Parts: sequence; C-alpha cells; structure tokens
Amino acid sequence: MAPMTNEETLDIFRQTKALLEGHFILRSGLHSRQYFQCALALQEMPIVEKLAAALVEKLRHLEVRTVIAPAMGGLVIGQEVARQLGCRFIFVEKEAGQLVLRRGFKITPGEKMLVVEDVITRGGRVQETLDIVHDKGGVVQAVGMLVDRSQGNFQPGVALISLLKMEVETFDPKDLPEDLKTIPALKPGS
Repeated sequence: MAPMTNEETLDIFRQTKALLEGHFILRSGLHSRQYFQCALALQEMPIVEKLAAALVEKLRHLEVRTVIAPAMGGLVIGQEVARQLGCRFIFVEKEAGQLVLRRGFKITPGEKMLVVEDVITRGGRVQETLDIVHDKGGVVQAVGMLVDRSQGNFQPGVALISLLKMEVETFDPKDLPEDLKTIPALKPGS
C-alpha cells in the first residue's frame, strides 16, 4: 500500500466536514481559525479503516503488545489501530477531571505499548496517558496520531508518528487577531 499523502488525508477530513473553518476554542484553551472534529470522519467505519491502515503502515515496525488511548478522542482510531496490529486495546478515561486507568485494565511491568490519539495540539491528555503507563511500569514505544498540530512544541521523549502534520495558528484568548474578535467563538468538543 502506498503511503497516504497529506493532501489525501486532508481531502478525507474536508469531505467528511471534519476540518472546520471559523473561530474555535480548543481543548487547550487556545483559539484557532481551524478545528479538527475527527469524530465526524470517524463515524464511518470504511474511513476509520482507511485512516488506521495508513497510520499502521507507519507504526507496524514497532513491537507492541497493547494500544492505549485517551477517551474520548482516541477511542475509535485507537481500537482500529490495535485491531489492525493484532494486539490488545485499552483506554484511560476521566474521573474527577483526571485521566485514570479503570474497568479492570492492567498494565504489566515492561509491557510494550503504543499511545494512539486523534489530534494533538499541546499534548496534555497524551502526557497524562504516558504518565499512567510509566507509573504502571509500561514502556511506551511511540505516540501515534491522525493529526499533529503541536508544531514541535510537544516533546514527550518518545517518537511522535502522525498521519498528518498541520501547522495551524493558535492564539491566546487575551491576544486575538482582529478578525477573530468579531466572530463568536465555538467550542465544538472533541
């Protein structure tokens, strides 16, 4: 299978209306003119399979026993990546505002793991996931994601492997450009 190009990936997000244009508040609290609502692309299983297959091509060389994803954004793509890699899938979820490992999921010391997320901007939820894995003695081989919006600002100490790197301007809410000041900000959710 030929690697999926950035343009082919962007076309999928545009066709599914998962790449939104306007004025958005990101989970990080920053504002942006663009927003990835990956859930819109990931509601169609043939698209999930196609995106996961393209990401798996970049991840297949890793030896992992388990894929772990932060809920909610990483659940669908994480599970499909795990299915295509033929390995176990678990997830972390919020409890009292923090991500935790629940539902009887266990991580054994030395277990080789892959963290999978849909979109990363600042990497907060991924870092929380990495901390949980490390606290349980697991070994993270890499972080795989559909869209890397971090612009190199998130450096977790493991490889970051993305299907699409996209430089999207983000703005502090106290320092918005004039055009965004005139548009109501939306917080679509992730």
